[in-house]
Amino acid sequence: MRRTYPGVPFERYADDIVIHCKSEEQTLSIHRNLKERMTACKLELHPEKTKIAYCKDANRRGNYDTVSFDFLGYTFRPRLSKNRMGQYFVNFSPAISQKAVVRIFGVIRDWQFNSRIPMDLEDLAKLANPAIRGWINYYGRFCPSAMHSLMMYLNQKLVKWAMRKYKRFRFHEKRATHWLGKIAHREPGMFVHWKCGYKPSTGQ
Repeated sequence: MRRTYPGVPFERYADDIVIHCKSEEQTLSIHRNLKERMTACKLELHPEKTKIAYCKDANRRGNYDTVSFDFLGYTFRPRLSKNRMGQYFVNFSPAISQKAVVRIFGVIRDWQFNSRIPMDLEDLAKLANPAIRGWINYYGRFCPSAMHSLMMYLNQKLVKWAMRKYKRFRFHEKRATHWLGKIAHREPGMFVHWKCGYKPSTGQ
């Protein structure tokens, strides 16, 4: 790339590469030459992962079969955004990928809060906060609203824990949710995601 296409920017992490092309003609040329180069090195481009994506936005309004791609845990695709004047427009931007979401859902399930009844809420925070902090710091840099379902799922797991730990909440999910919400508003720093605004409802 540096020798043959010095003016074409690209990013590489391990064997994943994103190349930024200015036209379809340039894209097809680079794709063809890359295949030849890989063959010369006794390698090959991944037949499923390798694709040409059109970065569709408010200025690029053409039609193309593929208008998104995943890279480093993010999905880049057209999204509705708001500018400083409050006007909406289509922007080609990243947010946490669905694969990353599914993986994080699995991590939260593996914490098995329901089986940690002897623990206090502060103990659960110590268990979960390092991972939550990492997720928010990494995936929350772009389009943090895409993480809302994950953080609400985490809150729901904490509600289920409260329902099993305290008899007064045993069959009262709404009451347990409001109890947890009041703690979150009173002590927002207990969980990292609470501090970032992902709090349970207080019912008020």
